[in-house]
Amino acid sequence: MATGVFTVTFELPRPNAEVLAALLGEDPRFDAQALDRREVDGTTDRLAIYFNREPGPDDIAGLNDLCATAGGTVTPAIERLPETDWVASSLAGLPPVRAGRFLVHGSHDRMRRRGGGEIALEIEAGQAFGTGHHGTTVGCLAAIDRILSRRSIRSAVDIGTGTGVLAIAVARLAHRPVVATDIDPVAVAVARENACLNGAGTEIRFAVAPGTHHAVFRESGPFDLVVANILAGPLAAMAHDIFRIAAPGADIVLSGLLPPQRRQVRAAYRNAGFRMSADRVVDGWLTLELTRPEARP
Repeated sequence: MATGVFTVTFELPRPNAEVLAALLGEDPRFDAQALDRREVDGTTDRLAIYFNREPGPDDIAGLNDLCATAGGTVTPAIERLPETDWVASSLAGLPPVRAGRFLVHGSHDRMRRRGGGEIALEIEAGQAFGTGHHGTTVGCLAAIDRILSRRSIRSAVDIGTGTGVLAIAVARLAHRPVVATDIDPVAVAVARENACLNGAGTEIRFAVAPGTHHAVFRESGPFDLVVANILAGPLAAMAHDIFRIAAPGADIVLSGLLPPQRRQVRAAYRNAGFRMSADRVVDGWLTLELTRPEARP
């Protein structure tokens, strides 16, 4: 079976695409796969499921079954992405993105004039997720800005850091220690480079870690701010673990979610002891804000 990065893409009417996205997030065969949803026109969305290997017959059969359950009848398109720095090369024409006080830009916009009070974050994605141009990243940055506008923190953690943009944003705004973890060592290397590029290298401690059971969580926690921009299935499964690493009164920011997954994830965190603060949708992606009570209810 060939290696590399592959996408399996469906174009569906928006209601069917929403159902399929929710089914993918709940299915243990696919809940760890990266998923991108984009608008094609006013009534149609494109769902792309990313694989780091060539999808096999069982993968395609499973995806087709989920598509049929969602009411779709289309045949997916399978594409192997070039083994070049395809993410970084796609950034050349992307404009800066504003979220709260943050302005995320690539090196091609480094010399563009900034307004007063903006915190400019230069992010080159390379091989990791999180350029600032995705609704999940924008939603998290806006939530971080709101939270840090009303309170101070002692420490923070960014789980599934990708490019490190969220960890860097917290460090630049709060000037407090931040832990940034990712299951992918390539992402951690990219994030570390980005942190140094943005003058936050000494404030962020990086670790390659699945979940929350690495020693870095014991050594640096509990955390006043927990950010996790990953996927619905892993987020729901981690609810009790995130409660354990969160300090009493901590704020929690979760994304990587589609609106139909709201109920699943909210229920998991409510059962773990969290309280909902807000939820907002940006470009079709949901960001949840929660708090850990001072004492378990």
